[in-house]
Amino acid sequence: MEAQQYHAGPGQKQRGGYMSPGLQDLPKADPMQQTMEWSHGYGMDSGIQSGATTQAPSVSSKSLHDEDDQNMYQDWDQNYGPTYTQEQVDEMNQQLNQTRSQRVRAAMYPETLEEGTQIPSTQFDPQHPTAVQRLAEPSQMLKHAVVNLINYQDDADLATRAIPELTKLLNDEDQVVVGQAALMVHQLSKKEASRHAIMNSPQIVAALVRAMANSNDAEVTKCVAGTLHNLSHHRAGLLTIWKSGGIPLLIKLLSSPIESVLFYAITTLHNLLLHQEGAKMAVRINGGIQKMVALLSKENVKFLAITTDCLQILAYGNQESKLIILASNGPAMLVHIMRTYTYEKLLWTTSRVLKVLSVCPNNKPAICEAGGIQALGMHLAHQSNRLVQNCLWTLRNLSDANVKVDDIEGVMQMLVQLLSSNDINVVTCAAGILSNLTCNSPRAKMIVCQIGGIEALVGTILQARDREDITEPAICALRHLTSRHPESEMAQNAVRLHYGLPAVVKLLHPPSRWPLIKATVGLIRNLALCPANHAPLREHGALPRLVQLLMRAHQDTQRRTSMGSNGSTQSRVDGVRMEEIVEGSVGALHILARETHNRAIIRGLNSIPLFVQLLYSNVENIQRVAAGVLCELAQDKEGAEIIEQEGATAPLTELLHSSNEGVTTYAAAVLFRMSEDKPADYKSRISIELSSSFFNRPQWQDNDFDPQMLGQDHPTMYSHHSSRSSLPQQDFRQHQDPSFGNNPMTPGSIEPMMQDLDLGPGLDYDGNSELGASSALEDVNPSDRSGLVFYDTDL
Repeated sequence: MEAQQYHAGPGQKQRGGYMSPGLQDLPKADPMQQTMEWSHGYGMDSGIQSGATTQAPSVSSKSLHDEDDQNMYQDWDQNYGPTYTQEQVDEMNQQLNQTRSQRVRAAMYPETLEEGTQIPSTQFDPQHPTAVQRLAEPSQMLKHAVVNLINYQDDADLATRAIPELTKLLNDEDQVVVGQAALMVHQLSKKEASRHAIMNSPQIVAALVRAMANSNDAEVTKCVAGTLHNLSHHRAGLLTIWKSGGIPLLIKLLSSPIESVLFYAITTLHNLLLHQEGAKMAVRINGGIQKMVALLSKENVKFLAITTDCLQILAYGNQESKLIILASNGPAMLVHIMRTYTYEKLLWTTSRVLKVLSVCPNNKPAICEAGGIQALGMHLAHQSNRLVQNCLWTLRNLSDANVKVDDIEGVMQMLVQLLSSNDINVVTCAAGILSNLTCNSPRAKMIVCQIGGIEALVGTILQARDREDITEPAICALRHLTSRHPESEMAQNAVRLHYGLPAVVKLLHPPSRWPLIKATVGLIRNLALCPANHAPLREHGALPRLVQLLMRAHQDTQRRTSMGSNGSTQSRVDGVRMEEIVEGSVGALHILARETHNRAIIRGLNSIPLFVQLLYSNVENIQRVAAGVLCELAQDKEGAEIIEQEGATAPLTELLHSSNEGVTTYAAAVLFRMSEDKPADYKSRISIELSSSFFNRPQWQDNDFDPQMLGQDHPTMYSHHSSRSSLPQQDFRQHQDPSFGNNPMTPGSIEPMMQDLDLGPGLDYDGNSELGASSALEDVNPSDRSGLVFYDTDL
């Protein structure tokens, strides 16, 4: 029974139209037939037919192929719907062939089809367009291009034919006719082809200008202004407007009460200023700057942005324009814009105008008095990098103005934060502004110290390394912060506590240039006023380097003197006079010499002969600092002996008659200490000399000064005095007011004379001002050491 199920009847038809032949239909010689017969006879499968790994044969009379075919056809019917007969397929093909042209027309020229026309689609999958559909978009573009070319030529031909007639109509006496002609020209100027025809015809542009000049009609004004605005988008149009005298007319339109006319006029002038040579001078001559400044009271931010950009173009590099803006109250109006609006482009264009004006010595105080520093500081945290950069440049230019500025806490806070920026330009500007704002401003110094400015500046110096455009203003700022304000002693300690001393001393060495060295010497002098800084400065090699710089600068001065150089410009190196380095170095050594170990090192560096030689200098400040450092070195008996051996008695005696009180006082002290072990007659001669010198000075008459006191024995004469002045308290009255930096000097005071001063060129230590703000950063720019170039960012 099982064997019979392997054989299907002859001609048996399976499902799906598949015919399964019987074994008896195979040829007898076929090996497969023999195998099947053998399997039938013995009731087993040899594995040749079914395979050794196949399952047991089915007991059904249907093969697996029959079932697969049946499932396939069932799936086909379910997925693709009903089947079509051959007749239906032929009919559809015929219909598609007949509508092929209509499908192409629908793709390329859909406007030519009648409404309601049904066209069969050949799209099988909605996600895959047909070839005709893919060609539809480029076909439309091509069609539009052809149409535009045709229309362009038509517009050009029409304008060319109409321009002569329109020119006549614009010159007509009837204002109605003129208005209609102006309207027609305005319409033509809106199309590119006809616009080119108009700009190539100077006659019609000149007629437009005359028509508006002779008419008070608002519509004529609008049409002419709109036409000139359209023409100004092309260089040929700008040239035609300029040659036709359009600039005076446009400036006149800036007084129009019509907003659209104002917009047309200012944008046209803006395009002229940007691209037309000679337009700037024409605008200045015709009073355009005054009109534009008056328009700054408008409230439309986009209009204001264009107006301020025009002012920037006019003021850039032209001092006369800057003064006109100042006379028109421009600085105050510009500062008001910075305070009032938030539109980024307006703030940016306004900051550019202020940046150009900030290099003008006349505008600078006006901007500061109007609150410009505070207004610019409001935007230092803005997301726009270009706005922040322009505000910083402007602040840097304004920061050296000798104007009292209030409410700068917020600005200082932002500047200190910007020192940690990753943008080198931002850090450079921030350091320069801090340096300038803290110069001669005890209040600004206190603010910076209280908000962590010392730590930030030290970190900036450590990060900048050899970038002098950053390190120099940062060093100058620290120099200001370490003197002449109640927090100066804290600042002097803070530099050490934040590990700044090694970096500061390192800046005395190459590759530092002279401007940076000069600033660093001044900072070290201020730091030496703190006794706790003496040992670290000594350990980091400050003393030998200061002596080296002194000798090098003095040799350079001597060489230039022997060459007959007497001009100030000839004796400068990188903008620094070598006399300033000599004075600064000796001044720093003077303060450092107040400590016993430092005096021993200075003596060991064989510097006393040079100090004695400097007593003969023609520069009074150098004479004073040289006498001062000798006064400190004479505390020790060994030092006093070396000073005497170097022949200092003669120049010191001569300096007793100096007009400078500091020089006289220090010289007297050195002579007194040198006479400590001398015979009584020598002391008597010195006493008489000192008496005649001091009593000849009227300012000493009321000072209770007794020259005979110099002859008394002082057991502490060679004692250790740390960083305090070595002059005896009973001999030279000291000013003990801790807020000395804000008080005037008293005659004969020595310690204050040397303590509260930022070292600077041409300044006496006994003055009340620090390094002038205008020169605090005059040398920061390493590429140009010509003073105000650093501040002038009129670029």
